Amino acid sequence: MNTHNVTPDLMKVAIASAREAGGILQDWVSHFSVSEKGPQDLVTDADLASQKAIQKYLQSRFPDHHYLGEEGLSQTEGKSPFRWIIDPLDGTSNYVHQFPFYAVSIGLEYEGKPYLGVIYDPNRDEMFTGIVGEGAYCNDVEMKLSQATPLSESLVVASLPRCADRTDPAVARFLNILPLAQHVQRTGSAALNLAYVAANRLDGFWSTSLKPWDQSAGVAILLAAGGVVTKMDSSPFDVDCPDLLACSNPTLQSELSEQLCLVP
Repeated sequence: MNTHNVTPDLMKVAIASAREAGGILQDWVSHFSVSEKGPQDLVTDADLASQKAIQKYLQSRFPDHHYLGEEGLSQTEGKSPFRWIIDPLDGTSNYVHQFPFYAVSIGLEYEGKPYLGVIYDPNRDEMFTGIVGEGAYCNDVEMKLSQATPLSESLVVASLPRCADRTDPAVARFLNILPLAQHVQRTGSAALNLAYVAANRLDGFWSTSLKPWDQSAGVAILLAAGGVVTKMDSSPFDVDCPDLLACSNPTLQSELSEQLCLVP
């Protein structure tokens, strides 16, 4: 199948559904109710409403595609080569505390590989989009990446597991990189971290605690921008594996991988 025949519709629908979901999040932001799904894993009515809107929008146009979503969505019937991977609210804790760093994230795989990504930040009205092999954009402006940024000059970001204590290897990796990088941050939104690497606002990002919906769209966008995405040991990236190293350039990827792998 030639994906170019359907790509314009795929992207158009993904952007429209992300924008609708972002509007729902903003409508709910000041009056949602919060429930506990697990330790510090907050679920809001807004999260559920956002996913429902995305699911309805996409499935009405692509009913034969496969779907995976954070809030219990799993549709795998049939033999479609397409799988949508949806995070209706990436950065839930930020959202709950009204810290404006969260986003809607919609990724699309083709034959099991990252193909298309849309990440919408409703606070800044920024729409990050990308199709692997065809470029990546922020509000229709093409994003360009640096090609040789050493770790000592880099702004990098990490995801740490919730409730991680000082014995957690993820904490040890964070502390190992802290004196080596120009700056190390933790933001609470993996999707925006990946989008920001693609936009050359961050240089690198790593995590061992992500789910497929946290990383699918952002990985597609970063690959479309020409970035490098692997596991921390430089082996091939797998969206179903919580092991990610994403960098703006191969120089930084190699240096970060070496340092991160010093921690078992």
